[in-house]
Amino acid sequence: MNPTIKIGERALSLDDFSAILFKGKQISLDASAVEKVGENHRFLKSFSFNKLIYGINTGFGPMAQYKVSEENLLQLQYNLIRSHASGGGQLMPPVLVKALMVARLNSLIQAYSGVHIEVVELLRELINKNVFPCIYEHGGVGASGDLVQLAHLALVLIGEGETIYEDKIHATQDLFARLGIKPLSIHIREGLAILNGTSAMTGIGMVNIIQAKKLLEWSVMLSAMVNEVVEAFDDHFSHELNAVKQHKGQNTIAEMLRTILSDSKMIRNRSEHLYNPDNLNQEVFEDKVQEYYSLRCVTQVLGPIYDTIIQAENVVGNELNSVNDNPVIDHHNKNIFHGGNFHGDYVSLEMDKLKIAITKLSMLSERQLNYLLNEKLNQKFPPFLNLGVLGFNFGMQGMQFTATSTTAENQSLSFPMSIHSIPNNNDNQDIVSMGCNAALMTRKVIDNSFEVLAIQMMTVLQAVDYLDCVERLSSETKGLYKEIRKIFPVFVEDAPKYKDLERIKTYFEKSDPVVSAGKHGEVLIA
Repeated sequence: MNPTIKIGERALSLDDFSAILFKGKQISLDASAVEKVGENHRFLKSFSFNKLIYGINTGFGPMAQYKVSEENLLQLQYNLIRSHASGGGQLMPPVLVKALMVARLNSLIQAYSGVHIEVVELLRELINKNVFPCIYEHGGVGASGDLVQLAHLALVLIGEGETIYEDKIHATQDLFARLGIKPLSIHIREGLAILNGTSAMTGIGMVNIIQAKKLLEWSVMLSAMVNEVVEAFDDHFSHELNAVKQHKGQNTIAEMLRTILSDSKMIRNRSEHLYNPDNLNQEVFEDKVQEYYSLRCVTQVLGPIYDTIIQAENVVGNELNSVNDNPVIDHHNKNIFHGGNFHGDYVSLEMDKLKIAITKLSMLSERQLNYLLNEKLNQKFPPFLNLGVLGFNFGMQGMQFTATSTTAENQSLSFPMSIHSIPNNNDNQDIVSMGCNAALMTRKVIDNSFEVLAIQMMTVLQAVDYLDCVERLSSETKGLYKEIRKIFPVFVEDAPKYKDLERIKTYFEKSDPVVSAGKHGEVLIA
């Protein structure tokens, strides 16, 4: 088994990306890929002699009409980096910066960017040493790539600006000296090559997809548990009902539910209950003939979300493994091609769709939560799953406000970012993707949704204890019950719940939702 993930050897997968970011996997560079980077750089150096080439001996953007003199060519690249390191807002967390760096490295190592091999070697070193440039959320418009965010990356590569190392901010120059890291020297177009790409939105997008998959699995697990505690019928997630709909997502979610609930003693078979002839003697049926949509339509709601995540993985994965700067330096065909591969609409549109899908997931969670808390709807539990004295204690009443307000925030954040193109750069960039903004807003929606699901989890566990039905749960849900109760004990008396919420949310973000050894997780990830 390869102890490292070799960049440039093959296309990076989502699993590779996750291993680098979340499992501490080190990276190495494929030797043949590095050689091609060197060959590509040498071609650019010779080909560009005595030719007019954008970003080599011209200004940038609308300033490309101005020629740059021979003696200023290298300084031109430094000027680009320094002038565009102009970000604002919050610093990106290290995991997103690392994702951005991996994405940029994976693009540059395709050997169509004209960079010196020092660039890819330095990126590898910083990634493996967990040295993260200070990169700000605000600045990129997502065409000409993520110029501002990547400028802050380039600023650190040349030994300037600030870095995060071991959770502290350092002057890059001082940290490089301490760690024995040699800054990058500009050779010909390293400034433009580093800045001019979609790697910020792509890296963040890949992290979003990893977390969205986890969210979906938790949502399936929680939906299964809700159906258990209300003793729902089994036909709404049956193979027979779902197979007549030709959607992979719906049938995958149904299969997951069947697996989770396969040995539950609480889910009911319709033929054993409602098909009993004795029921026909009733004028008003005591048993619900059909459950509310938030219970009965789980496969139809989460199925499209599954399909949206898989589509996003395909598209953003393609972008991760693409060349996304301009111009393209093609040493194979001995030419340079000018265009717009830096434009981020592929990622931006997928992030908007993913954001909307995850908002819908949080809405399903909030409705299932509301069903459990409202005794008039469920006719089974005390108001707000209050295990104490009604009117004196309050159960989950306060927590519902947080879930409702957070879901509402998701709904407001879900307006598409990709259609917010504002011409800028003297109208040179007259239609842009806003891809980095889209990816960051999607991250916020995902983070919010973990919070909503954590509140739902707290409520479901209270329902289980009210019914005293732990031993009737399925193996999967019983295992999850026991795990979460270790960090969130059953409560009767009122006490602040915000720390419990944070603990469960963190558990959801970092843990595998599959309690037993992966019966259904592979279905989703495949």
